[in-house]
Amino acid sequence: MWFDLLLLLFAGLLAGVLNAIAGGGSFITFPALIFVGIPPIMANATNTFASCAGYISGSYALRVELAKHQHQLLPIIVISTLGAILGAWLLLQTPEQVFQAAIPWLLLLATSLFIFGEPINTTLKAISKRHQHASSIGKLLLLLILFAVAGYGGFFNAGLGIIALSYLALAGHKNINAMNGLKLLISTTVSLVAIAVFIYHQLIAWYQGGIVLLGSLVGGYLAAHWSRKLPQQYIRAFVIVVSIATTLYFFIRR
Repeated sequence: MWFDLLLLLFAGLLAGVLNAIAGGGSFITFPALIFVGIPPIMANATNTFASCAGYISGSYALRVELAKHQHQLLPIIVISTLGAILGAWLLLQTPEQVFQAAIPWLLLLATSLFIFGEPINTTLKAISKRHQHASSIGKLLLLLILFAVAGYGGFFNAGLGIIALSYLALAGHKNINAMNGLKLLISTTVSLVAIAVFIYHQLIAWYQGGIVLLGSLVGGYLAAHWSRKLPQQYIRAFVIVVSIATTLYFFIRR
């Protein structure tokens, strides 16, 4: 019992630091929740709950940047809400064994996006720059992509922020602070909606999730003070190593 508590607290603490500096905290917390005996689907739902506080606080911290894009906020919230409902519903319809078999593939996708996210975003920014005056079809396509992004986040939270950044790059955003603010708004909306669905279906392990959440809050707070001293490239390299190792572990244990 004490070992599980300390493991989850440490996982949350480390995830909070990683999320504040380089992202990828779910590569720590999701496997930790499974390791202490929580079934995969419940672990996924609990991880979404534990991650949400960081999204909310981050959105609040970047509220000035978000205010500069007021005309985009309502469409983003509405589409993200609808996509999250679909994603969470699909998770509920997925048998435990099927989801367990899909875990390594979902982690592989999230790991690939984390590793190659920067070149992908650079490419998407170049594409959007060449097509600044989007047609009605192009705008509709962007809404459908956002819907798919939110659907992914409602189904599996790991990697949501990276996918959201890729969407924003494709949508033509260039200011990194604005992109981070909108990314956190998408992540917050998707997570809150998914959590509401998971609460209704009693899928959240509150005790374990609360411990991870507490650790994440402390880790995020500490990282805010350490961020200037910790080289981001080393933190990112650590996340990549952990994510690859975690993905391989879930492939091997299938």
